[in-house]
Amino acid sequence: MHEFLLLILFQDNSTTKLSMKKAEKVQFIIDELERIYPKTPVPLDHTDEYTLLISVLLSAQCTDKRVNLVTPFLFEKANNPYDMVKLQIDEIRQIIRPCGLSPKKSKAIWELSEILINKYDGVVPNDMEQLEEFPGVGHKTASVVVSQAFGVPAFPVDTHIHRLLYRWGMSNGKNVVQTEKDAKRLFPIEIWNKLHLQIIFYGREFSQARGWDKEKDTIQQKVGRKNLKKR
Repeated sequence: MHEFLLLILFQDNSTTKLSMKKAEKVQFIIDELERIYPKTPVPLDHTDEYTLLISVLLSAQCTDKRVNLVTPFLFEKANNPYDMVKLQIDEIRQIIRPCGLSPKKSKAIWELSEILINKYDGVVPNDMEQLEEFPGVGHKTASVVVSQAFGVPAFPVDTHIHRLLYRWGMSNGKNVVQTEKDAKRLFPIEIWNKLHLQIIFYGREFSQARGWDKEKDTIQQKVGRKNLKKR
């Protein structure tokens, strides 16, 4: 009986120790990202909720840099849903062509603008479920809009965050849905909106998908998976 109780105590202490180790890793990630990126400007140029929504939609399979080169030409013609629906879909497509997937994106931009006018008086809603009903707007796009435009806690997971949380041992890398669940479970809700941008910035600078130099990746060196192949 005495040995059984000792075994239980040992198991409890082991569990606590493992839990503390994970907590320490999480705190290191938070502290290191805050040290490197104390300020997190929104990467996509925009002036309001509508122009952010359009910019995020355009960023699918396209770099933020390219989107920022294209949107001034689009927003010069239409920076609100009322002006956007006055344009022909083909006119929108010609402008946004450099962003890729222009036939699909131009149609989505025109249609969501019409929905905004007819259903929301031209105002972008701050509700995830409502945003996800719009053409061309998936869960990640909706998450970016509510977090960056309205300050609603969300944790949009892009390829950078998916890759880094796997490398750091914070998620199993199964899919972005699981990665988002793990991120929300591990990190405090009050820092989600800033932290997701910090991770993106870090991934672009220190933990790229290609040309990754693990020696310069301080977070990987400290808390990451050991003997990890580039992923």
